[in-house]
Amino acid sequence: MTKFDHKAKAAGPGATLTSPVRAVRRALTHEGGPAYAHDAKSELFLLAVVNMAGEDTFYESAAKRDQRFMELVHAVTKTDPDWVARFVPWLRGTANMRSASVVAAVEYVRAGGAFGRRVVDSALLRADEPAEVLAYWTSAYGRALPQPVKRGVADAAARLYTERAALKYDGLSRAWRMADVLELTHARPRDDAQSALFRYLLDRRHDRADLAVPESLSVLTRRRALEAMPVADREGFVQLAARDATVAALLTQAGMTWEALAGWLDGPMDAAAWEAVVPSMGYMALLRNLRNFDEAGVSDAVASAVAAKLADPDEVARSRQFPYRFVSAYDAAPSLRWAWALEQALEAATARVPAFAGRTLVLVDTSASMSQQAFSARSTMTPVKAAAVFGVVMAMRGNAVDLHGFADGQFRHPVRPGGSVLAEVDRFTRRVGEVGHGTRIAEAVSATYRRHDRVVIVSDMQTFTDTGFASFGGVRMSWTYRDRVATDQLPANVPVYGFNLGGYRTTVVNAGRNNRHEFGGLNDATFTMLNLLEAHTTAGWPF
Repeated sequence: MTKFDHKAKAAGPGATLTSPVRAVRRALTHEGGPAYAHDAKSELFLLAVVNMAGEDTFYESAAKRDQRFMELVHAVTKTDPDWVARFVPWLRGTANMRSASVVAAVEYVRAGGAFGRRVVDSALLRADEPAEVLAYWTSAYGRALPQPVKRGVADAAARLYTERAALKYDGLSRAWRMADVLELTHARPRDDAQSALFRYLLDRRHDRADLAVPESLSVLTRRRALEAMPVADREGFVQLAARDATVAALLTQAGMTWEALAGWLDGPMDAAAWEAVVPSMGYMALLRNLRNFDEAGVSDAVASAVAAKLADPDEVARSRQFPYRFVSAYDAAPSLRWAWALEQALEAATARVPAFAGRTLVLVDTSASMSQQAFSARSTMTPVKAAAVFGVVMAMRGNAVDLHGFADGQFRHPVRPGGSVLAEVDRFTRRVGEVGHGTRIAEAVSATYRRHDRVVIVSDMQTFTDTGFASFGGVRMSWTYRDRVATDQLPANVPVYGFNLGGYRTTVVNAGRNNRHEFGGLNDATFTMLNLLEAHTTAGWPF
């Protein structure tokens, strides 16, 4: 496999620094504004890092967006299968995009990619994902599985299927069971213990009368013992577990998640139930249940242990949470006892946002397309709030940052030194709607640019048609949508960094030319690329 795109090379004197995303021709946005279209790799990259498969967005239906994604995977696979083969594991492991990775891997095989087995395996990091691949393939293309899909899924099943995974992801309500995956792919167990697990999964799937849990499967055996406990005794057991770490460990050893415990108990999850299961909960489960902890009334001692884990930089790094997840948790929690831990976690999650030298203009899009629709049907997080996180962090970390929100008009948002990022994000997003709901990037740039050393635009890049006169750095200019794109008005020596949160086909950033750079998503990988460019290093693809 080629390593050309991997390497970051120091730029010599007078060199033009570049990021990998490329604009290739003039086009129009969904609103009819001036824009550029990307090359296929750039369009696929920008779409994939924000694509929640099967979800409508402001300008695209789920069906149209998914079709565009599929067509892009096919197009790039046919021209550079090696690139896609490196992109898919990065998309799943670093960008943390689950559904997009599954679709990309399957369509890579469908397009005839040369490394299908490896690509499919690399897209699967959680034990329910092998079944997702099969569900996607069979719903789209029927039950005849090509060998790369079959073998890649089999490799992933052997790697991911454990007793704990079976307890968590092989519920009776699932259309695709682990046994279905084993039977369709003929996955080979890696050792005797997994062989016993596979036999048990198959027996359970087919309701065989002689079903028994082999003694070698210790986690399943312990779970079976807990399930045999009389219902009347379970509350007392949980009360004891809340006070005694040794008893609580029995829940962990039996693979008892908080969801399983909630179903095991006859009553609701009270403070004792949460305190019993907290030691075995993962990072994301803790983050998502802060409201439940407060409403149940867990003790301050247990809350302190949870907060310590949430604030731990190593735990934050391992969790691979998007920075805006901490804002969501802060918004959902009734009490403030989590605020400092979430502030620290957010600081760790954005540690690679650069502290710019000189003067920086940051423009955050607060238009309707950024603020009126969440990332997914199951989320309350909007793109504008995710953008505000980045804008506020940059303003608090930089040397001299002018942060503005914009839509039809603009507002300046001064950030107080030493303040809370969470509080500033809340204060910023309360101003959404203050300057209208359109997306007028050219007007925002012209009204706010005052010979800054760089310009950062965080937007879905779907600008309205802008026509009129403006003063850029004291020089009066005119434009119409057929003459100039907003960012082209700025001097070529001023870097423009566009953070594209929409993943649409067109953009206002003429990326790849004249110090114009475009990125997708807001995570460590993006921040690293930005740091490379600021350090005068050419930033290749981050995989």
